[in-house]
Amino acid sequence: MKLQPDQLPSQNMVTRYDSEFLEINAQRYKNSILLMPDGPVLPWLVSSWTDLNRSHFTEIAHQKPELVIFGSGSKIRFVEPSLLQDLIQLRIGFETMDTPAACRTYNILMGEGRLVLGAFLMEQN
Repeated sequence: MKLQPDQLPSQNMVTRYDSEFLEINAQRYKNSILLMPDGPVLPWLVSSWTDLNRSHFTEIAHQKPELVIFGSGSKIRFVEPSLLQDLIQLRIGFETMDTPAACRTYNILMGEGRLVLGAFLMEQN
């Protein structure tokens, strides 16, 4: 699905998503990424749902977002709460959605000026 951006040029926006890639400001990414409104698009070194571990969420906590929107792939899959301990301790909100919904939600929250982090899981087949 193509999204039509109405953005500030310096902000990171999801401009398109597909089962094979995410497009951030018209640049395609085929692997999992971490995305905040400002700064670089960061690679998130996880290629499968079964590979997720606490260190992946500790990495997110180090970015110090206000809220995390987790795109779990083509369907909603909830993360084991024990993996989220670092986020919980820092009182960082965490929401799980399928990736298309997570992309739309990230864009809305980013557009509202929220310090949101999109964690998008792109599973490698």
